[in-house]
Amino acid sequence: MDRKDFLASIGLSAATFAFINCAGCAKSSNAPSGDTSGPTGIDFTLDLNLPANAGLSNNGGHLVSNGVIVARTTSGSFVAAQRSCTHESYGLIYQPSASRFYCANHGATFSESGTVTNGPASRALTTYHTQLTGTSLRIYS
Repeated sequence: MDRKDFLASIGLSAATFAFINCAGCAKSSNAPSGDTSGPTGIDFTLDLNLPANAGLSNNGGHLVSNGVIVARTTSGSFVAAQRSCTHESYGLIYQPSASRFYCANHGATFSESGTVTNGPASRALTTYHTQLTGTSLRIYS
C-alpha cells in the first residue's frame, strides 16, 4: 500500500466512525423537549374499559396521555404527574415497586406525590387530580 492509498483508507475510516457516532445522537423518544414544567389546563377522562387504557387495569400499571403519566399505585389508588423530568425534561418512568417516578437519564426520582426524592432535579413535578367514577377516570388540574 502506498502513502496515497493509506491516507485515503484512513480518511474513509474516520468518516465512517464520525457518521456512526453522529447517528447515535439521533433524537430519541426520551430526549428532552426543553420545557421542564408540566402541561397546564389538563382535563381529560380515560375509559378504563378500553384496551388502550389496559395499563391501568392492575395495581402498578401506568400509561402516558396528554403529557401526563397516569399510574395505579400498588395500593390501587390513581396518581397523575407530568411526563417530563423537571431537571432537563427527559421522559419519566413510573416504578411501582419503589412507589416513584424515575428519570433514567440522570437518575432523578420523585415520590408519587411529585416531590423530589433524589436529584439532580430540584423542583417537584406538577401533579394532577384524579377522580374515578365507575370505569371513567378523570385527570384534571
